[in-house]
Amino acid sequence: MIVAALIAMAGPCAAQVGAGPTAITLPPQRVASDHPYPGVVDLSVDAADVDHKIIRVRETLPVTGPGVMTLLYPQWETASHAPTAEANALAGLQIRADGGDPLAWRRDPFDVFAFQVQPPADARRLTLDFQYVSSTSPGRLQMEPDALSVQWQSVLLYPAGWYARDIPVRASVRTPAGFTAASSLSPDEGGTSYKPVSLETLVDSPVFGGRKMRSIDLGRLDDAPVSMRLFADDAAALNVSDDYRAKLKTMVAQTGAVFGPPHFKHYDFLVSLSELLPSGGGTEHLRSSENNLPPDFFAHPQDHLIYQDLLAHEFVHSWNGKFRTPAGLWTPDFNTPSKNDLLWVYEGETEYWGIVLAARAGLRTRQQTLDLFAVKAAAARARVGRRWKSLADSSLDPVFDSGHGVTWRDWQGREAYYVEGVLLWLDVDTLIRERTGGRRSLDDFARAFYGVGDHSEAPLTYSMDDLCSALARVAPGDWRAFFDERLNAHDDAHLLDGLRRGGYELVDSDAPTQTARQAEVDEGGLDLRASLGVLVGKGGRIRRLAWDSVAFRAGIGPEAVLTSVNGAAYTDAALLTALRAPPAAFKLGFSQDGHNRVATITGAGAPRYPSLRSMSGRHRLDDILSPASLPAAGR
Repeated sequence: MIVAALIAMAGPCAAQVGAGPTAITLPPQRVASDHPYPGVVDLSVDAADVDHKIIRVRETLPVTGPGVMTLLYPQWETASHAPTAEANALAGLQIRADGGDPLAWRRDPFDVFAFQVQPPADARRLTLDFQYVSSTSPGRLQMEPDALSVQWQSVLLYPAGWYARDIPVRASVRTPAGFTAASSLSPDEGGTSYKPVSLETLVDSPVFGGRKMRSIDLGRLDDAPVSMRLFADDAAALNVSDDYRAKLKTMVAQTGAVFGPPHFKHYDFLVSLSELLPSGGGTEHLRSSENNLPPDFFAHPQDHLIYQDLLAHEFVHSWNGKFRTPAGLWTPDFNTPSKNDLLWVYEGETEYWGIVLAARAGLRTRQQTLDLFAVKAAAARARVGRRWKSLADSSLDPVFDSGHGVTWRDWQGREAYYVEGVLLWLDVDTLIRERTGGRRSLDDFARAFYGVGDHSEAPLTYSMDDLCSALARVAPGDWRAFFDERLNAHDDAHLLDGLRRGGYELVDSDAPTQTARQAEVDEGGLDLRASLGVLVGKGGRIRRLAWDSVAFRAGIGPEAVLTSVNGAAYTDAALLTALRAPPAAFKLGFSQDGHNRVATITGAGAPRYPSLRSMSGRHRLDDILSPASLPAAGR
C-alpha cells in the first residue's frame, strides 16, 4: 500500500517500469581455450612505403572447421594494460578462400575488433589482404624516412577460440632498400623471414629498422647474450662512449645479480634516437625492449638525467611483468580484458628497481639519485586526490585513462603507481633491512621470487598471496596488512616512511637541484606548483594547474595564458621576482576563454623545490644504492 501510494504521488514524470523498449539480448562472451591449432599462419608484412606511412599485409591461415570463422584484430596492445589499439587503422580488408573471389565479411556490431566470415564448405585456407595506416604525426610516428618500427599486433588478424600461445605463425617483414632490421626473433636459414613462433611470442617481439644502425654488445648473463641495437636519423647519434657502454654492461650484470639467471636465450635493447619517432618512453617485452630516446641521449647523457633509468626499467620488466606476471594481467589472447589490480607491483616495483640499478651502475651519481627520490616524493606528496582516490584504485587508470588527457592530474590521478610505487617499494626494502638487522633486503626477495622456474621462456603467474608469502620468507611479518594499509590509504601518513627509514627527510629548497631542473624541463615549463600552483609553458600558457592552489582560488583556469605581472608584460623572470618579493599581493594578468582578466595573488610565496636532508641514524638508502657483489664472470 505504501509503495503504491508513493508511486501515485510521484506523478506521470516519474520512472515507468515496462513503459518503453526492452533491451536486446547481448551475445555470449567470446572465450579462448587451450587446444592445438590445426596448421600455421603465414604473415607477410610490407613496411617499405615510408612515404605514405602505410604497411601492407598478406596473411594466410587454415580454415578451422565448418561454419562462420571469427577473426580478431588485437585490441589490448602489449604492455599498455588497456584496450588502446585503433580499429580504424586497419583498412582495405579483403578475404579470399583458396585464391578465389573476395568473400563477404561482417564486422561484429557488438565488438568492432571482430570480423566474421563464412568460408565455402570445401575451402582449406583463407588469404587476407589489408593495410595498416600508421600515424602521420611527428612524435607519434612508427614510420619515417630513416627508421621504423613494426608492431605485430597492429598488422595481423588471428582466429578466435585459441590461446595465443597455441597458434604458430611464420612471419616476414619487407623494409625499404638500405634498411637493416633487428628483432629478438630468429631469422630463418634464407634470412628472408623469421622462424615460426607462437602468436604470443610474435606479438611480444617487435621489429625495429633503419638506414643508420649500430649494434653494441653488453655482455652475457650466464650464456645469454645481451645487445643494444641503435637506430638514428643522424649517424652521429649512434656514438656511445666507452665509459657509458661500460656503465650499461654494469647495469646488465647488476640486474642479473638481483634477479638471478635469465629465462631468455638472448635479449635485445631496441633503441630509437629520432626527432620524428616517439621519444622519452619504453615498452617492455620478454626478450627485448623498445626504448625511444632523444637524438643526443648518448652524446650528452647528463642533459637527460630523467631517462637514465629507462633501459634498466625495461630490462627489469623481462623478469617482473613478462616472465612473472600478475595472474590478472596475463590473458590468453589480445582481446580478453586484463585485471590490473597488481600494477603497483608490475610497474611500481620495476620503477623502483630501475632507479636503484641505474645508481648501482653509475648511470646516475648517488646525489643525482637522492635528488630524483626527492622529486618523486614531492610529486607523490602533492597528489591531493589521495583524499578520494587510493593508490589501489590507480592501478585501474590505464583502462579508462589511456588516450585521454587529464586536466587535474593531482586531483583526478593518473597512474600514481609509478611515482608512489617507488616510495612503496623503498618502504618495503628498508623495512626488510630493519627487521633483519641488515642481513636481508629486497634483493633477496627479487632473486627468490623472479629467479624461479626452469629458466624457460614460459611465463609464470602469481597472486597477492604468493607475493606476501614470498616476502614473509625473507622477512617475517603481516605483509598483507602492510600493503592493505598503504594501498587503500586516503592520507599520506605512511607515504614517506621508506625515505625516513632510509635516513632522509623531504625538505623544500630555494633553488632546484640539477635533477629537479631537468624534471621541470621534461614536463615542459616553469614549475611553480609548490608555490603559485602552476606549471607555465612557452608564451605564459598554463600547462598544469594544481588543484585548490593559490592560482586555482584566484580564478586562473587550465590553459589560461599569463599576460602581465603588476601591469608589465608577462615574462617568467617577472613572475619569479614577484613571487620572491616580501609577502605582499601582486597583480597577475591572464587571458582565459577569450577574456582578459587580472587576479590578485596573495599567499603564494617564493618558489620551492624538493631535496633530501640527511637524518641521524643508519642511511639504509645509501646501502641500497651501493652495487651488489658480482661473481667473477659477471664483473
